[in-house]
Amino acid sequence: MPKLSYAKALNRALTDEMEGDPDVFVLGEDVKFALNNVTTGLADRFPDRLLETPLSEQGFTNFATGAAMAGKRPVVEYQIPFLLLLVLEQIANQANKFRLMSGGQVRVPVTYLLPGTGWRPGWGAQHSDQPYGVFAHLGVKTVIPATATDAYGLLRTAIRDDDPVVVFCPMPALTLREDVAYADLAPIPLGVGRVCRPGTDVTVLAVGHLVHEALTVAEEIADEVSVEVFDPRSLHPFDWAGLAASVERTGRLVVFDDGNRFCGVGAEVLATAAEEMRLVAPPKRVTRPDAAVVVGCAPELDLAVQPSRAQLVAAIQAVVKS
Repeated sequence: MPKLSYAKALNRALTDEMEGDPDVFVLGEDVKFALNNVTTGLADRFPDRLLETPLSEQGFTNFATGAAMAGKRPVVEYQIPFLLLLVLEQIANQANKFRLMSGGQVRVPVTYLLPGTGWRPGWGAQHSDQPYGVFAHLGVKTVIPATATDAYGLLRTAIRDDDPVVVFCPMPALTLREDVAYADLAPIPLGVGRVCRPGTDVTVLAVGHLVHEALTVAEEIADEVSVEVFDPRSLHPFDWAGLAASVERTGRLVVFDDGNRFCGVGAEVLATAAEEMRLVAPPKRVTRPDAAVVVGCAPELDLAVQPSRAQLVAAIQAVVKS
C-alpha cells in the first residue's frame, strides 16, 4: 500500500476538487511557487485558476468573498497563521455573516487554507501561533486534520461547504506519512470526531498534531493506564456526542490543546464536559501557557511553552489517581 504524506493529501484534495468543479480556484501569495508543496503542479494543470496575489491579505480575502458570492468556490492559501488576524474582520464579520444577513439567499463558500500553523523552531511569537480557537469562538467553521486521510477528506468537504471554512494544518504534521490506498480517500463530514485508540481509564482529547503525541504517550504508559485518544477533527462544529460517548466509557478527561490556556479550546471542552458529561474525577488540560505570546525568537524559550508529552503524562496520572 502506498504511503501518502499530509502535504500530498492536501495537494490531491485540491486537484480532485478543481478537476470536478470548474468554479474552484486557488489564490494567495506564492501559490505558483508551491512553498508548502500544497499547490505543486496546479499551475500547469489549471493555469487560469491559480492566482498569484499581491502582498495585501485584506484585499484578496475580500476578493475571495466577492467571488464566492458570485458563484465561485475560492480556496485562499495563507503562508503564515498570524496573517489570519489581519483578515479576522473580513472572515468572521463579513464572509461568515452574509448568509445569515441575507436570510439564506447568499452563499459564501470560501475555504481559508493554512498549510503550516503552530510552532516553528526559532520563528518567534508572531509566526508560531495557533489561532484556531479565535475562529471557533466566533462561529466560523474550523477544522484541524491530524492525518493525511483527514487532511484530504476534510479539505474536500470544506471546499464543498456553502459557508466559510478555515482549515488549520499543523506544521509538525505536514511531513507525516500514512499507508493509504488512493481509492479509499473520501470526503469527511464536519463535526464528526474519531476514536484513534480505545481505552477504559481516561479519555485524552487531542487537537491536531498533538493526536500523534497522545498516541505515543498512550502506548508508553499502556501497562499502567488504559488511555482512549479522541480526535475531534473539527472544532466548530464540534462532535460533543462523540466526546460524551468516550467520556461515558472512561469517566475521566484530559484535553491536549496547542492553543493558549485562557479562553482556549481546552477551557471550552472542560467546561462543557463538567456541565453535561459523567465525570468521576475533575478534568485537566495541557495547553500553551498564556505567556506564550511574549516569547521571542530564542529556540529554548520557544520550545518551553509548547505542550509536552511529560505534561500530558502528569495530567493523565493526576486524573486517574483522583
